[in-house]
Order: sequence, then C-alpha cells, then structure tokens
Amino acid sequence: MDPRKRSWSARAARQRWLAILALLAIALVGARPSPARADNIDTLIGQLQSGSDKVRLSAALNLTKAGDPRGIEPLVAALKNDKDKNVRSVAAQGLASLVTPETKPKLRDAAIKQLTDSEANDATPLVQAQAGKALAAINQASSSVSGPAPTGKISGVYVNIGPMSSKTGSAANDTKYRAMMGKVATKTIGKVPNMPTTWWGGGVPSAGALSQKGVLGFYIDGTLNELKITTSGSDATISCKVNMLLADFPNKSIFGFLNGGAKVQGSSSPKDIDMASEDCISAVVEDLIAKKIVPTIKTKAGITP
Repeated sequence: MDPRKRSWSARAARQRWLAILALLAIALVGARPSPARADNIDTLIGQLQSGSDKVRLSAALNLTKAGDPRGIEPLVAALKNDKDKNVRSVAAQGLASLVTPETKPKLRDAAIKQLTDSEANDATPLVQAQAGKALAAINQASSSVSGPAPTGKISGVYVNIGPMSSKTGSAANDTKYRAMMGKVATKTIGKVPNMPTTWWGGGVPSAGALSQKGVLGFYIDGTLNELKITTSGSDATISCKVNMLLADFPNKSIFGFLNGGAKVQGSSSPKDIDMASEDCISAVVEDLIAKKIVPTIKTKAGITP
C-alpha cells in the first residue's frame, strides 16, 4: 500500500507518515484424502525428538511419508524448536501433507499457527519459504471446506471478538495493546451493518441459540507479534506486525489466518513513540479486519456487498 499522510492534530502537534505494508495473506483449510497409518510412528517420533541431525531429518521425512496424523504434533514441535534448518524445513513440508479436514481442530490450528509464525519469523529463508508453501498448499485444498455450515435460512451473523494477545515483552504494554486491539476490532466491525458483536439480551450465544435464530457465528482474535522502535537523532521509526485469525463460533475452528504490518515515522520523544506505536498497531488491525476479514465473513454468510 502506498504511504499516505494522516493528521494526528488531536493527539500531537504535527503530522506523521503511515505506510501499511502489503503483507496480507489468508489461509483457508480445505479437503484432502485421509492419510494411511504406519506401524512405526512411535519409533519415528522418538527419533525426531532425540536423534542426531541426520536421524531427526530421516524421521521427519518418514513421518511425512507415513501419512499418520500422530506425526502432526511432533512435526509442529520440530518446526518450532529444532536447531537444524533442514529438519525444520522438512517438518513444514510434512505438515502441509498431514493436515487435512479430518485433523482434530486443536492440532490443525496449532499447525497453521506455527507455520504462520515460521513463515514470518524463522531465522532461515529456506524454512520461511517452506512454511509459506505449506500454508499455500492448505489454502489450495480449501475449496470444499469454507467455515461454518448454515442450518436453515440465514438471517444474519454474529461476531465474537477474542481477548487478543501481545508479545512485546512488557507486561504493562501488552495489557494496554491487548485492550486497544480489542477496541479497534469492535469499532471496525461495528461500522458494518447487520454484523453485531453483542448478542441480543446480553451474554454469549450457544450453538443452539445461533441456530434457532438462523445466525452464523464467527470468531476473531489477533496477536501483536512484533513491535520495533528504531531511532536516528530526533527521528524514530516504529514498525509492527500483527497476526489475526478467523474461525467459526462457538466451536472456534480456525479457517483463516492473516498477517499484516505497518511503519510509522515520528519524533524520538517517548510520548511520540508511544502514540506512534498505538497508531501502527491500530492501523494494521483495522486494515486486516476491514479489507480481509469482513469480506470473508460476507462471502461465507452469503451477504451481498
């Protein structure tokens, strides 16, 4: 996205430039044939967890070939923690093969989350690339699985906003940013007609209550994964990266992962850096929801734009 000038006169005595980076991506989980099982899975898992580099690499390859869903969890752990880039790379490829519509939601969500994190943050470009390809493979297989299934006539949607999370390393800032992300998400969704974030009569609806009213439930949550502050003299550049997920509700089975980033430039004063950090995070959350999540919800609910 091209940089654009925004006025912050209500909050500061001058203007800052904000540029939303084109880092948006959505991964929808889809259908593939159920894999065959193997008899030596436990042995391979043990080798993946404690063998030499060559043994771990061989175990990762063989777990992928075996096609057994028991390999998903150890491959997720290997992608996250293994010190060898080749093992992590093969683990990413294995998850692309093993994650199917029959995979338990908890395992599937863990795999997609780790692949997304590895694509953005792994220290090795090879692993980043393989993680991205794995997410793309899952996306390609999504044609027959598209989130919550309507039951009867659909009269509307309900959007539940999650608690959000932040990983800045500062407890005080994380608390502040989580609350801010939730407010921005609620405000952005609130601008969309017939897309309430509160349930009639209060409380949180059950699956039965949603079905009774013919309403489709969706769940949105997000994580601030990175906030970097770079100063040069009297100037500062603040960059941030946010991941968001989209799931059905109340089951919270994830079918979409998105990521976005932004940069804000301003002065290096502590007050201005604090405001610029909030601007950066707010802009990304708003952009992801307005341009990706809301259109996806409308498509799944059959709402005409």
